[in-house]
Amino acid sequence: MIPLDSSLIDSTMSYEEASHALKQQAFTLGGNWDYDHGSFDKALDDKHQVWLRLPFSVTSGELEGDREEQRTEIKFGQPFLLRHVYQEGLDATADFMTYSGLINQFQDPVDPDGELGPEWMDTGRRVLKEAESLLK
Repeated sequence: MIPLDSSLIDSTMSYEEASHALKQQAFTLGGNWDYDHGSFDKALDDKHQVWLRLPFSVTSGELEGDREEQRTEIKFGQPFLLRHVYQEGLDATADFMTYSGLINQFQDPVDPDGELGPEWMDTGRRVLKEAESLLK
């Protein structure tokens, strides 16, 4: 994980406004959201291993998933880049139990905090600047 400086840090706005603007740039609500926090995430590569994440906390109201029409105010935290290196092929620890697949169908990443080369820093900063301009 690599933190990035941003004019978004500590800025507040409606979730609806932020979501609408960031969807223009292919950001989505990250899967780790809860009623009081979340993040807007954008994959920077075709394999969906390198991500730009714009975390936020809810300052008023409650986050209700990716529903655009909600009265929720958010405050942005520090954006960061991260890289998840996923396992390819079959999981060596896979269990043949029928019901196990219904509960645990995804493999853990090989490295949830993989290294990022300098080219990703440049790409991440460029995409972040574009996001900042959309949110002004």
